[in-house]
Amino acid sequence: MSVNDPIADMLTRVRNGTMNGQPVIAMPNSKIKAEIARVLKEEGFIDGYEVVDGDKTFERVLRVRLKYVGERRQRQPVITGIVRVSRPGRRVYTRKQEIPWILSGLGIAILSTPKGVMTGQRARQLNVGGEIICKVW
Repeated sequence: MSVNDPIADMLTRVRNGTMNGQPVIAMPNSKIKAEIARVLKEEGFIDGYEVVDGDKTFERVLRVRLKYVGERRQRQPVITGIVRVSRPGRRVYTRKQEIPWILSGLGIAILSTPKGVMTGQRARQLNVGGEIICKVW
């Protein structure tokens, strides 16, 4: 099956996994997906991630361990919302002065900048703009 937007596919898998309460989700690996997972791990939205050799269908697989809070019955996912902003049909770029705040700083915007994939807050510190990949809260 061909996927036109692999980043949107990743975000949808994360969204569906949190809604179903799955502890681990798997997807085909790419550099950008691993970098997005790294940023999510650094910001505390997921427990961790790993890149492993897959089976016949995928060469390498990215496994993401989702994070939940609360006890067994009242368990809630840490990621309550994740939205793709820039997509193949409409790229969204921002200058360093116009990087959006997500939920007054409770969420993050993930940007692809000339200095790598990072959060909006880190991009403000480094005075760089870039493409807004997604918003997470």
